[in-house]
Amino acid sequence: MRFKFLTLALTLVASAATTAATTAATTTTTTTTTTAATTAPLEWRGISLASAEFGETIWPGVYGQHYVYPEPGSAAYFASKGMNLMRLPFLWERLQPSLNKPFDATELGRLKSFVSTVTASGSTVMLDPHNYARFRGQLIGGSEVPIAAFADFWTRLANEFKGNAKVMFGLMNEPHTMATEAWVSAANAGIAAIRATGATNTLSVPGNAWSGAFSWNDNWYGTPNAKAMLAITDSGNKLLFEVHQYLDADSSGTKPDCVSNTIGSQRLAGFTAWLRANGQRGLLGEIGAGDNAVCNQAVADALKHLETNADVWSGWIWWAAGPMWGDYFMSLEPAADGRDKPQMKVLAPFLKPR
Repeated sequence: MRFKFLTLALTLVASAATTAATTAATTTTTTTTTTAATTAPLEWRGISLASAEFGETIWPGVYGQHYVYPEPGSAAYFASKGMNLMRLPFLWERLQPSLNKPFDATELGRLKSFVSTVTASGSTVMLDPHNYARFRGQLIGGSEVPIAAFADFWTRLANEFKGNAKVMFGLMNEPHTMATEAWVSAANAGIAAIRATGATNTLSVPGNAWSGAFSWNDNWYGTPNAKAMLAITDSGNKLLFEVHQYLDADSSGTKPDCVSNTIGSQRLAGFTAWLRANGQRGLLGEIGAGDNAVCNQAVADALKHLETNADVWSGWIWWAAGPMWGDYFMSLEPAADGRDKPQMKVLAPFLKPR
């Protein structure tokens, strides 16, 4: 999300997609879940601790100037609030400067230090190569970045972390502007590479088109995720389908205002129905909004939708926190004096039993 700029096509179709999602919300029969699903938080309640992926066009960049890894203390703060999943965005190019070659020792050390400290405290870390299905700007699957190179990357990364059950593998952040079938081929190669190492970690697999929940069934970007992603396979059978959903007019997450107080459930409804129809489970890998009355209600509406449909939803991750955000309107990084950001009040009911 940090450097995402949606194309004109996405902006133009957002209104139509929202209408379709609204229709789905009114025509889809929602299955009610057990009492436990409405009185306890979902399995995963998380935060993206960003900043290691900053400076995305600068390789390797100067550590402490262009990018920095979050401190484990930041994870401890969010764990104290009831969050148990810390998503860690980083750049593929910094960890593996040359395709099919060993990882950079210094960068790997930073990654491993964060993971070992945070998981030892009891939290789970999701590793998130924040690359949009690209390496140095080139799409996975082309001659410059063959699918085999993506598989090699995940073979190396899985071998580093497969012994830690509190590590989740997020396959890639927000693939976009590519054939959906091409992403599915790359994703399957990455999954197979991970499982070939013997790793049994949970995997989170995004769709094409910035992983939008609201556009899961659309075809403006080619074959819909709803069709193509059915070809994803995992021999380990520990896979979550990851979507991202923002609540502003074009679903980009770039504006502080939200469409309505019910836009969250409306935009998620179609994907929820897809999960249930196909016996799958989902993860809302990014959600965020500004601090105002409509957005606060819209966020609560979205998270209530997940809890109501806990038979197919595993959890959610807020975008974002991290040490380099400054006054970014969706950042939950606490103030210097330790004060919570306002949106924490909205999330609090979804972080503890009620």
